Parts: sequence; C-alpha cells; structure tokens
Amino acid sequence: MSTHKFSILSIFFLVSFFSFAQQNKGIAVSGQISESSGQSIPFATVSLEKTDFIIMSDENGKYNFKNVAAGNYVLKVSAIGFSTSKKHIEVKGTSEIIFSVRLESELNELENITVMGRTQTEKINKQSYSVTAIDAKKLHNSTLDLSHALDRVSGVRVRESGGVGSKSELSINGFSGNQIKVFIDGVPMDNFGSSFQLNNIPVNLADRIEVYKGVVPIWLGGDALGGAINIVTNSKPRTYLDASYSFGSFNTHRTTVNAGYTAKSGFTTEINAFQNYSDNNYWVNVEAADLNTGAYFPNARVRRFHDKYCNETVILNVGITGKKYADKLLFGFTAGQNKADIQTGARMTSVFGQVYGKGNILMPTVKYQVKDFFTKGLDVSVTGNFNFGEEQNVDTVFRRYNWFGDYLVVPGLGGERGRTLRKFKNNNGIATANFTYHLNERHSFMLNNTFNTFNRKESDELVPESLLYQQPKKSQKNIIGAGYKFDYNEKWSTSVFVKNYSLRNTYSESYNPSGNWGDIAYIEHADNKNLFGYGASSSYYLKQNLQIKGSFEKSYRLPTPDELFGNVNDNVAGNSRLKPETSNNFNVGLSYQTSFKKVNAMTFDVNFLYRDATDFIRSEMYLNQMMATSVNQKGVTNYGIDGEVRYSYKNRFTAGVNMTYQNIRNMTQYEPGKNVESAYYKDRVPNIPYLFGNADASVFFYDFIKKGNNLSIGYNFLYVHTYYLSWPSQGTKDGKLDIPQQFNHDLNAVYTFADGKYNIALECKNVLDNKLYDNFSLQKPSRSFNIKFRYFFTKSNK
Repeated sequence: MSTHKFSILSIFFLVSFFSFAQQNKGIAVSGQISESSGQSIPFATVSLEKTDFIIMSDENGKYNFKNVAAGNYVLKVSAIGFSTSKKHIEVKGTSEIIFSVRLESELNELENITVMGRTQTEKINKQSYSVTAIDAKKLHNSTLDLSHALDRVSGVRVRESGGVGSKSELSINGFSGNQIKVFIDGVPMDNFGSSFQLNNIPVNLADRIEVYKGVVPIWLGGDALGGAINIVTNSKPRTYLDASYSFGSFNTHRTTVNAGYTAKSGFTTEINAFQNYSDNNYWVNVEAADLNTGAYFPNARVRRFHDKYCNETVILNVGITGKKYADKLLFGFTAGQNKADIQTGARMTSVFGQVYGKGNILMPTVKYQVKDFFTKGLDVSVTGNFNFGEEQNVDTVFRRYNWFGDYLVVPGLGGERGRTLRKFKNNNGIATANFTYHLNERHSFMLNNTFNTFNRKESDELVPESLLYQQPKKSQKNIIGAGYKFDYNEKWSTSVFVKNYSLRNTYSESYNPSGNWGDIAYIEHADNKNLFGYGASSSYYLKQNLQIKGSFEKSYRLPTPDELFGNVNDNVAGNSRLKPETSNNFNVGLSYQTSFKKVNAMTFDVNFLYRDATDFIRSEMYLNQMMATSVNQKGVTNYGIDGEVRYSYKNRFTAGVNMTYQNIRNMTQYEPGKNVESAYYKDRVPNIPYLFGNADASVFFYDFIKKGNNLSIGYNFLYVHTYYLSWPSQGTKDGKLDIPQQFNHDLNAVYTFADGKYNIALECKNVLDNKLYDNFSLQKPSRSFNIKFRYFFTKSNK
C-alpha cells in the first residue's frame, strides 16, 4: 500500500467516523474524582452499575459519560489505594449533570501514592510473577515505537541493528532475542512477519505493556525461556479516534490512525493503521578505504547512504461485543508491506549499496472471548490467524562499495553478498485456546494450548530449477499448559503449573553421493522433541505497602524457524541441527511503597535472579562477518539484580532511576568431542551488556497559559557499561575487541490543548550526539529532532 493510498484510506475513515459520532445525543454525566485533600486521582475506574458505561478518569481525574438515559443509577468509583465509593444518582431532564466524588485513602501511609504512580497497571504489578507493567497511554504523545518504550524498563535492553525499521530484539535479564516471547493481547507474534514487529509498531497501538521477567504466566502459553512481553490494546467497546503525524531528522515520517465505533446493538468495528518512512542517513564513524588508491581512514565520519525504510500496515476488525454468548467476537484482517535497504552485514566491516529486502503480511484473524461459558466461572478465549505473506531478498548488482558510497563494478554476474532474487512464503499459522475456571474467589484453574505451524516455500527466478529451494523446511510445535491459582484476601497469591512442549522439524541436508566435484544430493530428516516443564510463583504482603514475591520455572524454548532455516533479510544463516534450550529460572523480588507529608510518594522495587541454562542458544558471527548464526552453548549461568526507585511530588513532578547487573558466564568446561578444557570456560558470554541503567524526570504544569492546557517537560538518560564483542579470553590484554561505554540523553516537551484533545510534542534524541552501539558494535542513530501532532477524541457507549 502506498503512502498516498494510506492517506486516502485515513481520510475516508475519518469522514465515516464523524458521521457515526454525531448520532444519538443524550444526557451527559461528568465530574471530578479526587481524594479527601482535594488532589485529583487519575485513571480511577468509573462506572454506572448494571449498564455498559465504564471508563477511566483522565490524567486530571475527570470523567465524562455521554448519552445517558434518564433514570436512577449507582455511580461506582474505585482506584488502587482508595476505598471504593458507591453513590445513588438520579439523571433527569438536562443536557449535563455533574457528580464529583472524593475517595478515602485505605492507608494513611499511602495517601498520595497513586497520584503519579502506576494506578492503571497496579493490578498487573501485584501479581506473584516478576512483572512490570507500563502505562503506554502516558507515552502516546511521544514518537516512540514499542521497542524503544520497553528500553526504559529495569532489566530490559533493546538490541537493534540501526535506525527506523532495523532489526531489533529484546534482552531481559541476560536472555534475549527469541528467548523472549512477544504477545499482542495474549496472542504470540511469531508469525507476523517483517511488516508488523516491535521496531515499527507505534506506541499508540498499546494501552499498556506487560514485561514478565523469567517465569511467564500459564495463560500466555508459548515457550519463552527468559521472559515475555504482552502488548495489551484497549479492547473496551467505545467510539474513538486517535490520529497522529510526526516528522524529524533523517527525513523520518510516521503516521498513525486508531479508531473504533461501537453501536448500542454491540456491533463493533476497529481500525489501526500506521506508516513509517526514513532515509536513516545518520552519521557513523567507521573504518574506510579509498577503492582506487587504497588510502586508509581509520575513523571516517560518514552518512549511511543505503538504508531507506518504509512500511504501511492496516488492521481491521469487525464483529460484536457485549453479548451473552460472546463478550467479544471479532473477525479481522491485517495487511501490510515493507521495503528495507540493507546497508551492512552483521558487522559494519561489510558495506552494501544495492541490496534490499521486502515483505508483506496478509493475515486473516479471529478472536472469541466469553465469560461464564455454559457454567458460571468458566471463561474462554480462542484465537486464530494465518499469515499468507511473502518475503524477498534482492541482490543482483555485482559491485563492491566502500563507506564513501564509491563502488567498483565487478565483471560478470553476481551480487554483493550472493546473486539472488530469493522469495519465500512461510505459511505460518497460530491457534490459541485458553480456559479459566474460577471455582470461587480463592481457587481458579487454567488450561492453555498454543499450536504453531510453519511450512516455508521458496523460489528464485534466477535459478528456477535449483534443488536447494525444493527442499522441505517445515516446523510444527504445540505447547499445552495447566495451572492452579490460590488467592487469599488480596494478601497472598500462589500459582503452580506444568507444561508439555512438542516439536517436529522436517528439513534436508546435502551430501555428495559419488565423491565427484559438484555432485550434490539431499537427504530428508525429521526431528521430534517432547519435553516437560513446570513452575510456581507466590507473593505475600508483609504489610499493605510491602510485597515479597518469588518464582521458579523449569522452562524450555524450542528453536524458531528463522534460527533453523535462516532469514537472509536479517543477515541470519540457519542451523538445522540446533537443539531446544532449557533453563532453571529463579526470581525473588521485593516492592515497597510509601509517602510522607501527604504530597511526596516513593516506590522501591528490587529483583534478584538466577538462571542455569543448558544448550543455551546464542548468536555467533560467520567468518565473513556478513551473516550471523545461532549455536548451542552447553552450559550458561547468570545471576544478577535489577532495581528501580521512583519519586513523585503531588502530580507536579516525577523522577526515577533503575539499574541492572547480570553476570552471564559460559560454564561449558569441555566442548563436545574434546578432552581439553575449553579456553572460554567461565568467560563472560560476549555481545551481551552486563551493566546498564536508565534515569528519567518529568515536570508538569497544569492550566498552562489557558485552563485545560497542560505542559510537561521530560528528560531520559541511558547508560551502558563497556562489554566484550568476542570471548574475553581471546586476544592480548590490550587487544581485546569490546563495545565501548555509552551515555545517551533525550529531551522532550509535550503541550496539550482542550484537556488532551489536541497535542503537540517536541523531542531531541541523543542530545550530545554520543556514539551509541549495539549488536556486534553496530552504530545507532546520531542526534535527531522530531515533532509530533496528535488528535484524540472519545465518547462513551451504552
């Protein structure tokens, strides 16, 4: 889909949307939610009992119901840390009625803890698992994508290979990449393709983001080894529009349109559309040589010249909500495409000028959720999707480039990495089913099943008869889990669970049947794995503001199709002999909240971890440094700590700092087939940061210049300590390859008009233009400036 078509679609939807929005005028019920001191309470849950009216108060504690029929209602208001309020109200003969509510604090010690805290995500954070929930709505005025929003969480690092649209992966407490499972509304994103990933999804798509460290809840399913990310969208029936556009340095443009309409009948339609474009021509410092004279430049500062990225994606859902037989039944379709120039190999020693990759996503989906399915207390959720999308790598120009953009033409047919027009369809489908039975308030049982099928079909018009592309590359895996949860008076919560993992891979390996040069044949293999895992988690409130939690899991992670079969667009070579990895994961955490003088609030969170992994899958360079591949490391351990401290003053100022230390060591004493002790035994595992942290501060000015207009100014800081690029035991004491220490500073200012209806944001990233690095010392963007315009409109629905 072109950007022009994307804009036409957005305008068409806006016109249709506002035609719906003008219907059904009625009585408006609004008000202010505050505490006894008069301080507003943001994100309180406000509802009219026995109706479909339910919303959250905004950042200023205000709520607004529209089109309420005349009659008597019970207005219910609740917020974490406050007693629930119920008031009988009468709605009659006027266009607007105001009912404001003051809540009493449940704890004197926590009078204002919710003012700048995580009120909307507190229930997630209180789980017995080691989990952090991010209120994504607070970031909707930023230009962040989901991956960079996660980069601010303690224990989490985002690893990326470049600028907008570049390959990115998450690292949580030392485990990274595919060891971290990513979900959207509980559905694994394994098969979404290159057009729909964390590195290009705008943060506006999310309502909150849940980060699970180590042990993953049974209801999420899947085979995560070291943690999971669950992106939660706003699934409440409503009529709304959230549209934004931003532009900035390196000719970067982003557009987002999220909108929905829910009728009284329950008919629901939703659309989420986004577009990203960037030249990514930021400055880098590299080793370069003149192709004609051979003159060497050890620290040349140049612009990236072949790194353009663009993508457009539209997600449409249509169905019904709020019915007895279906709380939600939505049929959807996701369509998108992307094109990405490939500037470098796995390291920046390889530079390209014509190679590119492209892909698309064509994915029908279905989601079904219902509570009290046939019997009270049984909740059911079923989802399914299948991606018919295609990926292609294009490399047909036989040239050799340097970092100045100069090139030499090589005679004959060839490519910069290897001449190809390779296309592949992964034919990847996922089905999930989740059953939860609440026996009573204390006891509940869960059953989850996740099935994934993969069948890659390849072709290359340059070599249409090649046997290589006719070989099978199939994978089927199924993970089924069962669990039990015990809750006692919101003070003690314990979960236990078991999982079964099954995997079947079908692939071929080449051999020479005759011994003559060039004689190649293939033999087909089928590998089957059946594994059993288990775990438990528990949390207990020693005081109402002091929680201790612990968890353990014997987890397994099955190799992904890209690890097994490769993905040339991401510079990844396959390893069909890769084995599943397993880890014993231990977590112990402590959380404390307090306040003083009624206007100051502080939170303290600390988490201790230990990981003992076998057949640990890690990324390793090919000798030509153009590609990376995955290999098993027999034994790896990791112990570490991460913590966060946050402070807030009323709703005027908030600041926080977090740090993470992880000691990831190679415990493989003897390599397979060798009797000599490994030279890397007890070495720190390379290419993984082991000490890093973030700090942030924000100040808020309410009713700035005009009543209802607010200004916020924010600062973010990132620190990453020096870490090794290759095994520490390699090389001389002064000649080891490492990735340098890094400091990054970001500034932002957001001005909102008309109580958040209109918004404008200014951002400066990498303010001091420091050198930033990531995987295999790939350089990240230099200093950039961005501006974002956002419009937000919502109305409640009965």
